[in-house]
Amino acid sequence: MIRMKTLAQLTLEMAGDDAQAMSVDQAQAFIDRLSDDHSPWARIEHVSVEVQLKDPPQWLARAHLAQDVISPINVPSHTNSAMDGYAFLMPNSKENLKLKVVGSSSAGHPYVGPVGLGECIKIMTGAVVPEGLDTVVAQEMVHAEGDWIEFPLTQLQAGDNRRHQGEDLQKGGVALKKGQRLNAACLGLLASLGLQSVKVIKPPKVAIFSTGDEIKAVGTPLEEGQIYDSNRPTLMALLNTLGVEVMDLGICPDDPEELKKIFTLARENAQVIITSAGVSAGERDFTKELMTQMGDVVFWHIAMRPGRPMAVGRLHETLLFGLPGNPVAVMVTFLAFVRPALLKLMGSGETHVIRQQAVSLEHIRKKPGRTEYQRGVFEMQSNGLLNVRLSGNQGSGILSSMVNGNCLVVLAHDQGDVQIGQSVEIWPLEGLI
Repeated sequence: MIRMKTLAQLTLEMAGDDAQAMSVDQAQAFIDRLSDDHSPWARIEHVSVEVQLKDPPQWLARAHLAQDVISPINVPSHTNSAMDGYAFLMPNSKENLKLKVVGSSSAGHPYVGPVGLGECIKIMTGAVVPEGLDTVVAQEMVHAEGDWIEFPLTQLQAGDNRRHQGEDLQKGGVALKKGQRLNAACLGLLASLGLQSVKVIKPPKVAIFSTGDEIKAVGTPLEEGQIYDSNRPTLMALLNTLGVEVMDLGICPDDPEELKKIFTLARENAQVIITSAGVSAGERDFTKELMTQMGDVVFWHIAMRPGRPMAVGRLHETLLFGLPGNPVAVMVTFLAFVRPALLKLMGSGETHVIRQQAVSLEHIRKKPGRTEYQRGVFEMQSNGLLNVRLSGNQGSGILSSMVNGNCLVVLAHDQGDVQIGQSVEIWPLEGLI
């Protein structure tokens, strides 16, 4: 267990002499182990599906199942017709068939009675197919006259246009797997099973704040040397995309007492804390010192661009992520490190982003020895393959190239320059930001 060692010891164990220049893979493995220590199963809540459908809590649509959902019924609950038409028993002959219509079956009103040889019933979509009948012919295929229908059998086979009992879900089978996010389709499926409640993991509460005397809230006049706080709104949007509960603690000045108050408030009321700025070397950065005093925290220089400085640790039972100050670096480090950890805490069965390959349309300079996340624009070619180009200035403070891009071009640690026509890994940003 991680608790038997300090995080500094664990960092040294995982990264060795490169503990202050960890690779992205090493940092991700470390955070994965750290988030293992905060088991989501302690936060299981029993949530009523009926309440969810009428007045769902905001976090529900992003909640994940704490256990498999077992179907209590067959779906469909009976063998039924896939279309409007006539149900009959397929004969051995392949000649034209003439049948007498002896009744009808509609959804919710099944036919009750015998159906003999040479007979059929009119049937609606979703209606019960009576026992002994095995095929449905579409109504547009028949010639009807009075109580009789006639149609050719050349285009029909026994069993056509019939949905079997339990064809979708069988009673006692797994309807939804543990870790599945409860999206609209899942909620509809749960309701179709008649379930009133399901065990889910409520997403963690995440406290966020920005630090620095130079950081000012939007709407406040700027003085020389000051900048508006773009990191906190960015983090709030990223967290809202995940569906976690956000505790916004605003902007904290470079004052040790104020920092201590805000860290204490966050530690006592949230499961995760995310800060931006204050984790790199600086004369007025009191954040690092306070983090060390209040918990078990390590400070890294990760071999990546953007996003080199980062703090990771825990204040008692609360996970802590100290992200860089530059806005694009905040987004990249969130997607690479924080998002997978939060998804794990939420009980998700899938914590990684979707990765695809695209052909580079330009030469991209890259030094081996660090992982780079460059902003790009990918498009699908007529042959179905993807191509990608960079979206502009790649500086860690340039948000416009993130706005103009639709993906991150991920260049691996040992990779060198990318040539035109070379395949590269991309992370599509749709659904991530």
